[in-house]
Amino acid sequence: MLKKIIALSLKNRFLVILGTLFVIVWGTYSMLKTPLDAIPDLSDVQVIIFTKYPGQAPQIVEDQITYPLTTAMLSVPFAKVVRGYSFFGLSFVYIIFDDGTDMYWARSRVLEQLNFITGRLPDGVNPSLGPDATGVGWVYEYALVDKSGKHDLADLRSLQDWYLRYELQTVPGVSEVASIGGYVKQYQVEVDPNKLIAYNIPLHKIIMAIKRSNNDVGGKLLEMSETEFMVRGLGYIKNLEDVRQIPVGVDAKGTPITIRDIANVQFGPELRRGLVDLNGEGEVAAGIIIMRYGENALEVINGVKQKLEELKAGLPEGVEIVTVYDRSALILRAVDNLKEK
Repeated sequence: MLKKIIALSLKNRFLVILGTLFVIVWGTYSMLKTPLDAIPDLSDVQVIIFTKYPGQAPQIVEDQITYPLTTAMLSVPFAKVVRGYSFFGLSFVYIIFDDGTDMYWARSRVLEQLNFITGRLPDGVNPSLGPDATGVGWVYEYALVDKSGKHDLADLRSLQDWYLRYELQTVPGVSEVASIGGYVKQYQVEVDPNKLIAYNIPLHKIIMAIKRSNNDVGGKLLEMSETEFMVRGLGYIKNLEDVRQIPVGVDAKGTPITIRDIANVQFGPELRRGLVDLNGEGEVAAGIIIMRYGENALEVINGVKQKLEELKAGLPEGVEIVTVYDRSALILRAVDNLKEK
């Protein structure tokens, strides 16, 4: 058999040389396109369903959210394990699939199943899928620092949430940009219970008044001089004074009662469950880059760095972006070690 192969190779030298060149080119291309990472991803193919049920005890979350979702996901094709976890106001359901299952095929099957189960959940509860990433997808982290003292933690967190995060999510291979640290700015209405009693106004009426007042509405058209004019009602809240002027009722004399009369309106931080401290020098706002499943970690990190360099020009004076964790250094050291061997 070996003699026949050698004889055929000698008779078809051109084809042998052509095949050899093809293998060399294909091997070189594959080597250059091989994803580089220092941490092998051995995670199972899994899809996470995250659901918020604010203010409810773990047992209520288990009975009304986690259990219906868990039982519904048992019928998803190729799902080998379904795990549910219930916390105060939160529910997590993990669906683990057989090895070799395509991640995005699995996510689409879970979404299909969610369409059937949503009607059995409490009103206002909307389950959502977790990012298409794994436990080793955390590839880069940065912090926003202002050593000049011109911007507080709320300003830094706003920069992260409304400027950096959306731009970084456009980088190829980035699944999610998670914000952490700082303070999330809120409109806060501190109601005086004594004034509620004095004006005989229930708390739910104030809540509904604020909801109705923060809304744009559309109307029909008016035709004047052969021209159509669109009618709109602009009602979005733009500042604290808009909140203070919201009417909630009238007194015995017919005088309007506004939010200003019964509550204190201010900006304040959202309740938080953690913070970020940088090198023991104080709190900062930070962002975590989560890589999409199966992507090249080194290319994703380089893309994030390039985007951050572009975004630095739009930061306020005194604000700096400090790299906290960068896996690319570990990847390059691992490659250098292989070259030395």
